[in-house]
Amino acid sequence: MTRRPLLALLGTFGFAASAARAQSSGPKIEPLRLTDAEWQKRLAPAAYQVLRHEGTERAGTSPLDHEKRKGVFHCAGCELALFSSDTKFDSGTGWPSFFAPLPGAVATKTDFKLIAPRTEYHCARCEGHQGHVFDDGPRPTGKRYCNNGVALKFVPA
Repeated sequence: MTRRPLLALLGTFGFAASAARAQSSGPKIEPLRLTDAEWQKRLAPAAYQVLRHEGTERAGTSPLDHEKRKGVFHCAGCELALFSSDTKFDSGTGWPSFFAPLPGAVATKTDFKLIAPRTEYHCARCEGHQGHVFDDGPRPTGKRYCNNGVALKFVPA
């Protein structure tokens, strides 16, 4: 069963996912909504699977996990700036990890894909799936935004 029918089923029993909510305040971001066919033309197959169908790339496969230059990580779907390199850290998980997004750049929702609830985050502009946020990150936030590398584009400073 895919995630969407499962969420509908859970909603029937009162376990619906929480509504998407902005992670932090920031400038108003105009949404980007395209058809599925337009997304398929715009994105590489792996990025399409992650961003539009909430897939996950295999751990250790993204060169962005080892990116150490100064710059900004953007959404691969719409190019919205999501994370500063100043918040990136090596989590040892095999995925690019950050302790804080840029203000207003991501929104969160509850994900029941693995039955137990997790916090999923996505791009505030195109709603592309980025990854999940966990409470085992470094100071100052204690958060770990575990991101799929194919969902990001790095722009060096």
